[in-house]
Amino acid sequence: MQIKETPDMWALRLTKRLCIPEVKQAGQEYGRIIENAIASADLTPSGPWLFIAQNLPKTGKTPFDWAICRPIERPNEYRGAIELVHLEPIIVASAVHQGSLRTLFTQGYAPLVAEIERSRHVFSGESREIYHDWNGPGAAYHRIEIQFGLSR
Repeated sequence: MQIKETPDMWALRLTKRLCIPEVKQAGQEYGRIIENAIASADLTPSGPWLFIAQNLPKTGKTPFDWAICRPIERPNEYRGAIELVHLEPIIVASAVHQGSLRTLFTQGYAPLVAEIERSRHVFSGESREIYHDWNGPGAAYHRIEIQFGLSR
């Protein structure tokens, strides 16, 4: 586990209330929409895709608020239909999962949550996944950074 501050960034964001099993489909659908918006507005991506969750549930049947974001270089002017947001830095507990999506929760989330719970840190309710190395939905290997916001 690493404690660090996230970078200050601007991003295009789409949001949805959904359950964990619905993230895959929403990510594919909303990702295409954001990619098209970036291309049509002549924007420049400045970082990897990230998913942001508010109060990520422990079960797959509980709905939660989810967002997909693509960091971009801050434009001088933007009038697109997709929300442009400023993501200010937050303090997070972070770990990198290297492997398949099937092991993301058991080998990525679970050990990080356990380590945070053993520490003196307190969850803020926000969590993020940063897709540093994404090789497609069925690939055996990805490099995904998991971050949990900390309130102290």
